[in-house]
Amino acid sequence: MVKHLLRLMTELSSYRWLSRLMGAFSHSRLSRNFIPAFIRMYQIPAGEAEKDPAQYRSLNEFFSRRLKPGMRPVAGGDGQVVSPVDARITAMGELDSGTIMNVKGQDYRLEELLNHSPHLELYKKGFFFVLYLSPTDYHRIHAPISGRKVESDYIRGRAYPVNEFGMKHMKNVLSRNERLITYIAGSDGEAAVVKVGAMNVSSIRYSDEQAGSWAAGDDLAYFEFGSTVVLLLESGTFTPRPGLTSETKVKMGELLGTMKRLA
Repeated sequence: MVKHLLRLMTELSSYRWLSRLMGAFSHSRLSRNFIPAFIRMYQIPAGEAEKDPAQYRSLNEFFSRRLKPGMRPVAGGDGQVVSPVDARITAMGELDSGTIMNVKGQDYRLEELLNHSPHLELYKKGFFFVLYLSPTDYHRIHAPISGRKVESDYIRGRAYPVNEFGMKHMKNVLSRNERLITYIAGSDGEAAVVKVGAMNVSSIRYSDEQAGSWAAGDDLAYFEFGSTVVLLLESGTFTPRPGLTSETKVKMGELLGTMKRLA
């Protein structure tokens, strides 16, 4: 009974007008008064931020903060794939004929996640990571590989939570929520960075709308509150780092594996 009630409440609170309302407040100067409490509540390492917390003009500006130089070293080397975010790996593995298997007990079809994009053909037997960002985490998103932007695709959607409850009890959250997808072509294959909105996320934005290429670790985009990134690597190109498993915490720039196109 409680589970059904929570599900109903979540359905009702997932409409974009509520996210817009929460977003408007988080952008307001009034919201800056909540920054100290936000830091304490989520034990955020505010000393990593490029500015003192008192210098941020709103809660949203603090939430989407940049870090001081050098706070996230980026793994170097040819073909390196690095984590685009600070996150916990919710799920990872090889795709099974275009299906992301067993993400908190649910399977996801690529055609739904990618909104029937022609790019899905490149990933049907590829590799995936589902990366969950908690409120504690740094919320800017960086390029996982060096390469050029092939396409950007924005998909309107709902704003269901992507926390433990939402992922387990709401049907196909990752494919139903708002998404901003960046397809990046590197020298050894393509990567898709699927940025998934969540409850009370007012938007997902590019750091530079005009950027056409990135080096691994470059600033790509940011969430205005919460969410998840699904990282897809082209079929036949990716080898994960040994010892990496679901539930591992990773930092932006940390090595996830290597890409090398098979002959």
